Amino acid sequence: MAVEKIRWFQMAFQLRGSVISSIYQRVFWSGVFGVVISLLYSLKLPVSQPILGNVIPSIVLGLLLVFRTNTAYDRFWEGRKAWGSIVNTVRNLARQIWVSIDELSPEDRESKVAALRLLVAFAVTIKLHLRGEKINSELEELLPQSKYIKLHTMNHPPLEVAFWIGDYLQQQYDRNCLNNYQLTSMQELLNILVDNLGACERILRTPMPLAYAIHLKQLLLLYCFLLPFQMVATLGWWTGLIVALISFTLFGIEAIGLEIENPFGYDANDLPLDAICHTMKRNIDDLISLPPNVRSRQKNQ
Repeated sequence: MAVEKIRWFQMAFQLRGSVISSIYQRVFWSGVFGVVISLLYSLKLPVSQPILGNVIPSIVLGLLLVFRTNTAYDRFWEGRKAWGSIVNTVRNLARQIWVSIDELSPEDRESKVAALRLLVAFAVTIKLHLRGEKINSELEELLPQSKYIKLHTMNHPPLEVAFWIGDYLQQQYDRNCLNNYQLTSMQELLNILVDNLGACERILRTPMPLAYAIHLKQLLLLYCFLLPFQMVATLGWWTGLIVALISFTLFGIEAIGLEIENPFGYDANDLPLDAICHTMKRNIDDLISLPPNVRSRQKNQ
């Protein structure tokens, strides 16, 4: 329990992953403006206007912020579900390829290994595609040199890798290493992978409506601008500090929505795509280390 308390306080004051770095300037200037209003009030100027509290009801701004954050989190969670589905589908398809496809010659095992590495390459190309990055050396160990070079010229590398996987499955069916039912099952799994690619692209290419984002920012600025006029008569010289704390809360909630609405980057709050791809590669390497399936050995004897 003591360890949990220590971790709780460590997380409360942790800067990495927080939105403080992106909002501290707005919070600072909100506090400075509150101090200015306190100064004007101390000089007997008529800056105290409690009626301004009715201009933007707190509940309206709160509902807008909650909607903004929930919408962003829905995008984050949909991205996580899509990648979870990619992981599970890669495992299922790899298992079926390794177990179901007959090995009629020694070269068939090498073809299987290459096909399984293509599954990892598919996930890696999705990651690079979502991040807007070019093909890099991460794929070089997963692909034959000819395919690695060809990917550099493709406009949509993940689809090309999916085509190679489908082509491999069709070739094994034509060689009678797969029956029709097995081919259909594997093609359905491949379709699921492509569907998840489309789900990730939908998240990436469907930004928050611009008018909504602009209006929310305008309301936040207006609300924080009016706060000192409402509070100065009651708080006096504490107005700047309290306004800064309130603006920290409001700007922080809005910044969290911005932080998580695109979950495919490198930020601390984004999905750990590098770790996910590494896990898939490790799973495939473990599968490849297993001996050939019994049915294939018996068929070769």
